[in-house]
Amino acid sequence: MDKIVVKKNSQKRLKKGSLWIYSNELTAVTQLPAGTTVEVISEDGNNYGVGFYNPNSLITVRLLLSEKEPDLHFFKTRIEKAKDFRKRIYQNSLSYRLVFGESDLLPGLIIDKYDNYFALQFFSAGMELRKELIIESLLSLFPHTKGIIEKNSFRARKNEGLTQYEKIVFGEIPDEITIEENSIKYSFSLLDSQKTGFFLDQKDNRLIVRRISKDLKVLDCYCNLGGFALNAAFGGAKSVVGIDSSEKIIEFAQKNAVLNKIYNVNFIKSDVEKFLNNQLNSENYWDMIILDPPSFAHSKKDVAVAKRGYSKINNLALRLLKSGSWLVTSSCTQYIYEDIFYEIIRNEAAKLKKQLRLVFRGMQAPDHPILESIPETKYLKFLVFQVL
Repeated sequence: MDKIVVKKNSQKRLKKGSLWIYSNELTAVTQLPAGTTVEVISEDGNNYGVGFYNPNSLITVRLLLSEKEPDLHFFKTRIEKAKDFRKRIYQNSLSYRLVFGESDLLPGLIIDKYDNYFALQFFSAGMELRKELIIESLLSLFPHTKGIIEKNSFRARKNEGLTQYEKIVFGEIPDEITIEENSIKYSFSLLDSQKTGFFLDQKDNRLIVRRISKDLKVLDCYCNLGGFALNAAFGGAKSVVGIDSSEKIIEFAQKNAVLNKIYNVNFIKSDVEKFLNNQLNSENYWDMIILDPPSFAHSKKDVAVAKRGYSKINNLALRLLKSGSWLVTSSCTQYIYEDIFYEIIRNEAAKLKKQLRLVFRGMQAPDHPILESIPETKYLKFLVFQVL
């Protein structure tokens, strides 16, 4: 096995448990094939085990915390541990994030479970090269699997020199599948959907909206399949409107309302900013506004643009909320840290001379655990404020 040498003075993160080694931390970047397993040692004799090597990536080595080439036993054991963890935190759930990359010590791998269907994403060349072992492990651990799809159309794969594609790799994937989360059913398409199909990371946060929405007039912006909107209606909201710019998404959201026999919710295809401005012009105020936009930044260079985006939509929402109303606001932008996001909201409230009190601070659901040695695994910010 080839050896890769880490500079003596570049080991601070590794000694704290990080699984990532960057190209500038190596004594040399050897032109081995992307995805090669290498042994990692340091100039002063520390051994960090093996990892997946990719000379084309800024993250040149992803450590596996193992001493040998990963085989079927390795993947089956790691995935089984991930399964046992999810069953402990969500005992009766059939749908959850089964593997969250580095947080499950499987760097570069995402697996979402939707009942008997699975969606896979490979963020590293090392994982992609070993996809057959991963699929075999899944089928062994979940013998009732009906279908597995690779959802590899996301742009981050370019950073690893990987192509973008989607394909079914086992069984069949129907045009629609239906799952249940917190007593609400959701129908959606795994074949034609964003990311891995459904945003499982907001699972617990949707329950907060359900808890406080009774008798409120609720607006759910960027509503996607209706997760927050349907929970608000389920919680006894007086009326609910969901807004999304995708016609297909709106059709599914409407279908999900009927599926759950929820009739006090209306879904509208519209650009969110345009809709909020129209509401201002009509002086149509709300009791609760939910903001759960897609990521506004895909790299650090986009942070300034993202800040402006969050400032704009939260300002518009606050202008539509009177005393006693609720702002539920979220950010999944990895590069907007919680303190920055909080400051954005506070600044916009100050501009409008509105006093806010923070009622709830949430994050991604526990099936998306955070590996403390890799801050990048903490990405979702979720804040609930009341306007005083």
